Amino acid sequence: MKDRPLGCAVIGGGAWGTAIADRLVRNGHRVTLWAREDDVVDAVNARHENPRFLPNITLAPGLTASSDMARALHGAGLVVYAAPSHVLRTVVASCAGSIAPGAVLSVATKGIERETLALMTDVVAQEAFGHEVVAVSGPSFAAEVAQGQPTAVVAASSSHDAAKLVQGAMSAAAFRVYTSDDVVGVELGGALKNVMAVATGILDGLGLGYNPRAALMTRGLAEMTRLGVSAGARAETFAGLAGLGDLVLTCTGALSRNRALGVAIGQGQSLADALAGKDSVAEGVLNAQSAKALADRAGVEMPIIDATYRILFEGQAPREAVTELMARELRAERD
Repeated sequence: MKDRPLGCAVIGGGAWGTAIADRLVRNGHRVTLWAREDDVVDAVNARHENPRFLPNITLAPGLTASSDMARALHGAGLVVYAAPSHVLRTVVASCAGSIAPGAVLSVATKGIERETLALMTDVVAQEAFGHEVVAVSGPSFAAEVAQGQPTAVVAASSSHDAAKLVQGAMSAAAFRVYTSDDVVGVELGGALKNVMAVATGILDGLGLGYNPRAALMTRGLAEMTRLGVSAGARAETFAGLAGLGDLVLTCTGALSRNRALGVAIGQGQSLADALAGKDSVAEGVLNAQSAKALADRAGVEMPIIDATYRILFEGQAPREAVTELMARELRAERD
């Protein structure tokens, strides 16, 4: 697949969409990046940069940007969606008729739709019916991908050929793509780890140490796996890149927006203040709502998700939530 240049459209001019578009161009593909922000389009085309969302990065000269989605989609055999989860359905539906017949649709957005509790690949499949859909997830800060730092992700689809196409199109010396057929596991791993990163940030904001961080991440992974298996995912997927790998990165990395938001809340800021003035979306806030609703619907116990939800939306004091988690009934680790 790498030998055959593709026409590609990347829909979403944020940090992650820009980094993917840059990677595809450097792999020899023809790429148009769609962004709704005129300053992003102008900066990419005129100066080969995206200072709003991906500062201090020089983009491939061959990358072009447009605010016209139909133009960006024209002739694209691979379409990558990287819009935030809460607007993804609207973005896809707005121009689904312009997607080329036979195009493969890749979803780089991580999340669970709040209104329907649908996974992102399901949202895309419903709004752009008749196309193979591939989820791309894994431990991948956009800035480090754009810098060419070694990164590994997963392309998951029920179609082996579609997953292989995405693998071939995106893979490079410093960007390794594995394939999977566990779409549910890969997607839930990518969405739920954002909530765990907010929770970890809250602990850090409280000034707590490494012991509580390790405990939260480990028990958080158990919660993620429990919910995933109830939804039909394979447990081993959560031990892979889209589960454990992304969890470690997002809970410990200084570039994590979700962790940074949690730190601010742990230090005493309100959710509104912590979100104020941010161009980029902290998906963990949105996912805390949808993950709790999904767990409630499935009857799956997720105490860390519940505690994070109470802190974010019900005003519970973070220290009180930590105390309640530690006071839960004693039990076996595996049950």
